[in-house]
Amino acid sequence: MTEVLLEARGIAKRFGGVQALKDVSLTINRGEIYGLIGPNGAGKTTLFNVFTGLYPRDGGEVLCCGSPLNLESPHQVAAAGIARTFQNIRLFGNMTALENVMVGRHLRTKAGVIQAILRTRAERTEEAAIRRRADELLHYVGIADRADDLARHLSYGDQRRLEIARALATEPKLLALDEPAAGMNATETAALRGLIEGLRRDGLTVLLIEHDVKLVLGLCDRVAVLDYGVKIAEDVPEAVRANPKVIEAYLGASVD
Repeated sequence: MTEVLLEARGIAKRFGGVQALKDVSLTINRGEIYGLIGPNGAGKTTLFNVFTGLYPRDGGEVLCCGSPLNLESPHQVAAAGIARTFQNIRLFGNMTALENVMVGRHLRTKAGVIQAILRTRAERTEEAAIRRRADELLHYVGIADRADDLARHLSYGDQRRLEIARALATEPKLLALDEPAAGMNATETAALRGLIEGLRRDGLTVLLIEHDVKLVLGLCDRVAVLDYGVKIAEDVPEAVRANPKVIEAYLGASVD
């Protein structure tokens, strides 16, 4: 039985006189890879930012597991189980790869400021567990051998993997990836695809915004297409590829 994890109903967003999103509704099912595509300026990142608490919406609502999602801040969204990466990598460049992942894990910690200052036994035990989990996630994304390297010294592809590991450290229900293949070469893109497929096999739900339409249509279970802030299609990849409105939105070119 299909279970809806995230549902958007009638999302609207304006920037001054520009209607960036108009009555956008969609559903993301638990355990699927859901793609969001569209031409430049279509509203993809705006919708993404609404989902993750960066932009306040002007209308509509978002539900997670059937309950209204508090979208007041990115921190609250992350605590509710939605983690994201960014199109422009946002790592702590002067921290190690391991430390970057540990930062993400601290969202789920229980120790307070006083316990951290006093270095209580409970705080030390929890910190050790955070370090172990961070190390596990670096192994999972394939960069365990770079654990002690500063994030700014990693290759571009490894920085993308590190961002995913940090997001996974929050224990998300939904992992939202914003242009993860941007700037990657063919080898890095293939490795990214394998990683995302592995996430799905392990039960995670993935929302993917990506300009590489071939990657999206070859990877996702279902795809939504935005054009000028309006959803013009939502279907399985084969149907989206053949949709006349989608072809027209891509300047008359096939999306093969």
